[in-house]
Amino acid sequence: MRRSHSLTSTTFLALLFLGCGGGSPPPRAESAEAHGSPGAAFALPPAPSASEDGATVPISMTDPTWGGRNALVSVVVFGDLECPYTGKILKTVQALEQKYGPSDLRVVWKDDPLPFHPHARAASLAAETVFALGHSDAFWKFWELTLTHQSELSDASYEGWAHGAGVDAATFRQALATGAAGAKIDRDRSVADRLHVSGTPTFFVNGVALVGAQPLEKLEALVDVELPKARARLAAGVLPEALYTDLARANWKAPVEAAEPEEKEDTTTVWGVAVGTAPVRGRSDALVTIVVFSDFQCPYCKRGEAVIDRVRETYGDKVRIAWKDEPLPFHPHAMPAAELAREARAEKGDAGFWAAHDAIFAAAPRLEDDDLVTLGKVLGLDAARVKTAIEAKRYAARIEDDLDEAEELHADGTPHFFINGRRLAGAQPFEAFKAIIDEEIRHAEALIAKGTPRHSVYEAIMKGAVVGDVRTVPPRATAPFKGPASAPVIIEEFADFQCPYCTRAEPALAEVAAKYGSRVKLVWRNLPLPFHKHAALAAEAAAEAQHQKGDVGFWAMHDKLFAHQADHDGDGSGLERPALDAYARELGLDVVAFDRALDAHVHKAEIEEDTRAAEAAQINGTPAFVVGGYLVTGAQPFARFQRLIEHVLASGPGRPSGK
Repeated sequence: MRRSHSLTSTTFLALLFLGCGGGSPPPRAESAEAHGSPGAAFALPPAPSASEDGATVPISMTDPTWGGRNALVSVVVFGDLECPYTGKILKTVQALEQKYGPSDLRVVWKDDPLPFHPHARAASLAAETVFALGHSDAFWKFWELTLTHQSELSDASYEGWAHGAGVDAATFRQALATGAAGAKIDRDRSVADRLHVSGTPTFFVNGVALVGAQPLEKLEALVDVELPKARARLAAGVLPEALYTDLARANWKAPVEAAEPEEKEDTTTVWGVAVGTAPVRGRSDALVTIVVFSDFQCPYCKRGEAVIDRVRETYGDKVRIAWKDEPLPFHPHAMPAAELAREARAEKGDAGFWAAHDAIFAAAPRLEDDDLVTLGKVLGLDAARVKTAIEAKRYAARIEDDLDEAEELHADGTPHFFINGRRLAGAQPFEAFKAIIDEEIRHAEALIAKGTPRHSVYEAIMKGAVVGDVRTVPPRATAPFKGPASAPVIIEEFADFQCPYCTRAEPALAEVAAKYGSRVKLVWRNLPLPFHKHAALAAEAAAEAQHQKGDVGFWAMHDKLFAHQADHDGDGSGLERPALDAYARELGLDVVAFDRALDAHVHKAEIEEDTRAAEAAQINGTPAFVVGGYLVTGAQPFARFQRLIEHVLASGPGRPSGK
């Protein structure tokens, strides 16, 4: 059956997510024109001749799908859009699609947002809303954007990505607000539970389970096994529309592997963790500094405190403890508790902070606002100031700085410890701390024996530390740049003139230039994303401006392109060919030569060289920056660049460090 084109978006969502009749959504390989423009008229495709809702691993009309309904192999993926391991499968899935095509392969998505990923369900709601409005073609574009920019999950991002996927932004907002997609997500999670899916991503290849972010070769091998089996079943008389149900029934077994094989923890790399202005327990010249990122509401952090107490008792003045706040978003009382501890410090110094720290953990989990105000009174704090600090989030900016640092250091959960920069994650036993501390005491004593003053030991260790993802970028000799060629800090910016997040990064870069001047060299590298249809030609226009007028010409065109990126409702038409010609005239370029260069794609090779450099450095989204050898992804604030620049100025370019 087909639904009337006059349905409102809300009604359409409700019908679709409640499982009304109809067929599989159109595969990504088909054009949008075949189904109407996404976000405008809504119509469900015709029903298939056999339902797959009853298959062992069910496939529903409400599942985003790539590939043909009667494909020989169906890969059902259970994923979490915030899960970094799910993020790793983006290129794997796309490579499978390219290799096998829609006749042999079908890819089906099911949502399994994990409860400890605070943005996962909201991202799934947005993705499924995009699917309902724009069908599978729009969904997969949104899916790619989300997995490429996992660090930027937010309501504003979802709306921008929905628009980029071809869905009207206003319609998306209205549909998302209904929450109708929640029913679909709940059904997917119920199916995941029934199939014993315990982590993401989990694949079912014609019903055969494969768990974790597996390499492409392993999935290819499984598909290659299933293809001849499918052909044999068809030859034996199984109808094409019943093929998947038949194979899934024969193949399915409950997943038995861990969701992601646990990697041996790296406790040797030394990370650059500044003590800065953090509250500290212990002597400033201690041989070992332990920086802990923690959350007052986290039960594992409370458990870890007992171990830290034992460390302090065992090692005395040889160890100092520094505290950094990492209140997790799904712990509603963690931020208010952090505000109380910060207020205690403001009133009574570090001693006041640690008294509050001990009292909060002793009181946990009773950390309602009234409980915290009462604790403040017991601690002798100003009750009015405590109440205001909690309600107004007086110290939120400082706590946010700690959270940013935790993100940079990949301290993804709490508690997270850095022992002279060496990572130890989770509520570990005393023996795990002892092994590293004993090694670090010997290391510190060796430094002192070689002439390092005792009070400078931690600083000396930090000079050999890393502060983020180390990346090496193949250079391009002719890449445009700002700043002295010999500047001590080089920032390679991989960007796309149609990417709105690249535009948002510009103020932070301007602040970098203003503060650091001749100490920083900013190099532009092109990474036009394939779903931005005007980006590649805009990059060629900027390259031609450089060809005619040098780097000054490039940056002038660069500024024009970003200034007009959002013209005409943000659809990118401010970057279309007529607009590019107008900018060339405004900048005094030779327009005849400009047109000739763009017509012949004279600069395409250098754009592609930059793209290959990005691929070599495993950079697949924009904007991305390599700051002195350290990767920064997304439109980050100035403070993120500042920390890296200061580290590189003090310690040299990024490099792994270990024992």
